[in-house]
Amino acid sequence: MKIDDLLKSPSEWVKADGPNSKIVLSSRVRLARNIRDHPFPGWAKKIERQKLLDTIQPVVEALPEMAEHFGDSMDNISAIHKQVLVERHLISREHAAKNVGSGVVINDRETISVMVNEEDHLRMQAIKSGLQLKSIFKIIDRVDTELEEHLEFAFSPKLGYLTACPTNVGTGMRGSAMLHLPGMVLSDQINQVVQAVNKLGLAVRGLYGEGTEALGNVFQVSNQTTLGEKEMEVVERLNKVVLQIIEHEENARITLLEKKPKLVYDQIGRAYGILTNAHTISSKEALNLLSLVRMGVDLEIFPATARVTVDEMFILSQPAHVQRAAARKLTAEERDILRAELVRTQLATISKPDLTDRPRGDSGRAEPE
Repeated sequence: MKIDDLLKSPSEWVKADGPNSKIVLSSRVRLARNIRDHPFPGWAKKIERQKLLDTIQPVVEALPEMAEHFGDSMDNISAIHKQVLVERHLISREHAAKNVGSGVVINDRETISVMVNEEDHLRMQAIKSGLQLKSIFKIIDRVDTELEEHLEFAFSPKLGYLTACPTNVGTGMRGSAMLHLPGMVLSDQINQVVQAVNKLGLAVRGLYGEGTEALGNVFQVSNQTTLGEKEMEVVERLNKVVLQIIEHEENARITLLEKKPKLVYDQIGRAYGILTNAHTISSKEALNLLSLVRMGVDLEIFPATARVTVDEMFILSQPAHVQRAAARKLTAEERDILRAELVRTQLATISKPDLTDRPRGDSGRAEPE
């Protein structure tokens, strides 16, 4: 499979059809593994990295889960395509900077991706829409088991799996949920929630993980501890916290509608107005305004059918996707113009917002997975 075939439609997790997908955009579980008796990628010479890539990549591509896949060395992938993969959360920003001696394998549904020679020899992940941490852990655990039948991983009976970064030693696992939390942002509750989550040993980060901004009111919540806990214990604890955050977000939205309905309608109406009339718009502004329109869908201000369109725009309006649509490298100004045109065209397919004061339907309470 060629990369253009892989990327011809948005990732499966963007469909927002998973459990609790009104608030949980996606769930992801990542495992870090290294090959025994070989230096970590950051310490390995180019020839050593290339040798390991030639050994690992065919094994990954032969997995049953990768029956239909895209796989290639990073030096064969264009800069725009690399950034598209970052925007789809299929590779890390760090891996996008890799070239000779590093590679990637992604299944056709974009639910499983494996980075070879990122910070570790193997960074494998499963990602799906909504709150599905337990089920996707089982998927990536099966992939891990299948790979371990052919590759000898660096493992210590005392410490667990050995990784390049000490914070990943042990299970080598990071579970995360990407949450859309505009209600708590608008009601100034988000900082309290972040502090509470941090006290529970979990990390809250921005749209693209560590060191990034929470664009579009999207936050990633993930475990920080990988040593001394079993994988399923970590997954269950993270799942429980995410359910609590969902409840807080739902309550924040209800309170806003009860106490400050005009603020809510004004924010959503202005967002729709700008997005449907702007002729130049940055990716940051587009994401922040799309966030408000998405909340409008949740509150039945827009028809439910608009959700797919809005969620796709979250991805398709980002810089590399805009350039890919244009089939050429664009200046920042050109991107902003094309992005505005793209968003205007797509939002023209959905009905105008119903901003009348009336009771809204049940936003749907979160049910445990």
